[in-house]
Amino acid sequence: MAATTHTVTNQPPPLVGHDVFAVDRALTEAVERHVDPELLDEVRDELSGLGRTAGSAQAQEWGVQANDNPPKLRTHDRYGNRIDEVEFHPSWHRLLAKGVSAGLTAAWTRPAGHVRRAAGFVVWSQVEAGHGCPLSMTHAAVPALRAEPKLAAEWEPRLTSLVYDEGLRPAAQKAGVLFGMGMTEKQGGSDVRANTTAARPLAVDGEYLLTGHKWFCSAPMSDGFLVLAQAPEGLTCFLVPRVLEDGTRNPFAIQRLKDKLGNRSNASSEVEFDGTWAQRVGDEGRGVRTIIEMVAATRLDCVLGAAAIMRQAVAQAVHHCTYREAFGGTLIDKPLMRNVLADLALESEAATTLGMRLAAAYDRADGSAGEQERAFLRLAVPVAKYWVTKRCTPVAAEALECLGGNGYVEESGMPRLLRESPLNSIWEGSGNVQALDVLRALQREPGALNAFLQEVGRARGEDHRLDAAIKDLLTELADLDGIEARARRLVERMALVLQGSLLVRYAPPAVADAFCASRLGGDWGAAFGTLPHTLDLGSVVERARPVA
Repeated sequence: MAATTHTVTNQPPPLVGHDVFAVDRALTEAVERHVDPELLDEVRDELSGLGRTAGSAQAQEWGVQANDNPPKLRTHDRYGNRIDEVEFHPSWHRLLAKGVSAGLTAAWTRPAGHVRRAAGFVVWSQVEAGHGCPLSMTHAAVPALRAEPKLAAEWEPRLTSLVYDEGLRPAAQKAGVLFGMGMTEKQGGSDVRANTTAARPLAVDGEYLLTGHKWFCSAPMSDGFLVLAQAPEGLTCFLVPRVLEDGTRNPFAIQRLKDKLGNRSNASSEVEFDGTWAQRVGDEGRGVRTIIEMVAATRLDCVLGAAAIMRQAVAQAVHHCTYREAFGGTLIDKPLMRNVLADLALESEAATTLGMRLAAAYDRADGSAGEQERAFLRLAVPVAKYWVTKRCTPVAAEALECLGGNGYVEESGMPRLLRESPLNSIWEGSGNVQALDVLRALQREPGALNAFLQEVGRARGEDHRLDAAIKDLLTELADLDGIEARARRLVERMALVLQGSLLVRYAPPAVADAFCASRLGGDWGAAFGTLPHTLDLGSVVERARPVA
């Protein structure tokens, strides 16, 4: 009977067979804005190639398979020997191989490297978010290792390689390596100065043996790790190779894998060090200052990863509503649904535009404007990390609702996005940690605030609501006494003013107008879909459409 009675109608076609990069107007325009014209064709071609792969049915199936088949811990071999290995589904390795070959770990050695890498990270993370963790940590390890030039010279060519070389072998025998990171411990969490892992110096300068634990160590099958431990002079950064030069395994006991809300494809583990050989990175007692370069880079990836989830959620919602009919017409043509979609699209575009501006600052950090850009990043990264990652979960949830009951079903992919959405607000420091870091920069580094205000001020006079918001922000910044209790509110306002400034300068008038009217002008409700009805919402939604 099913063949004659169960005719499927009024369902959207799968969102496959498209170029994820080319259809993302906010992302493509950011690349055009921040990449030198002489490189632009090369970068666009590269990103469109990655975008076509990301939009293919095959790559999307890899993402589903990696998520549905989480990693498995093998502590011992059949004979009882300790091996501490994690098995992944083949799709995990396919995803990682493509990410590495696309240059997502090679930003530091390529022209316009950070912008092209950030755009690629946004594109490829939309296939599956979990494998972005080792890609991010490998990318971010480079600036931290540069604190120890000899180690950087040895490891950087492997870290920035375009070859994914699977398996545990001595790093010198591999065409490319991945890195992880181990900072937090059970008793301290974000308070890494409470770490108890001990580092005992050996006779050879710069070599130590570590004893202790790490409560969160992601991607434990990586080739090396940057970790924090207590040396005689205080908390210090160390490089821990997974396999030693002679081929033996460095003591690295994986106690268990975390059972997480989302990010299921990625192995997050608890590990124990017991006489684990390590090399010092930077000076003793300067561990936080050394590893902070890595943390800053991974915090930017939290912004980019959240932007990727938002973009995928909005694309799925707009695509569904383009085809789905109800109450006498397509959903996208219904004024109330159009308001919801436009509101979601604004949040997505603002996140992408801000993330790409930060990536461009990294590219410019070594140029004539280097000092200014580095000062800007000092404040803008934690501001963006706080706000963009906070907005990710409500965007994913509202986009899911746009699909109705279909969105609540696993096959839609929307539940996976929703489970993934809180991660970036927690990883590399939760919201309070980011807000306190902003306060620290405001109090100790006046150059950072000057650079931030100069960036925001480039749009002054272009929109009266933005001008009023800047004035209010300056008033709030003038009084930092007792600011900690209201730090979240301050950081939120800083983020919105920065996003507003960028959109006023770079986005189409309909987008900038809607953002300033709602986020800065106060004409906005607590839920998505409460934009002023007089705005050009149709243009905002059309700009977010994932296929023609």
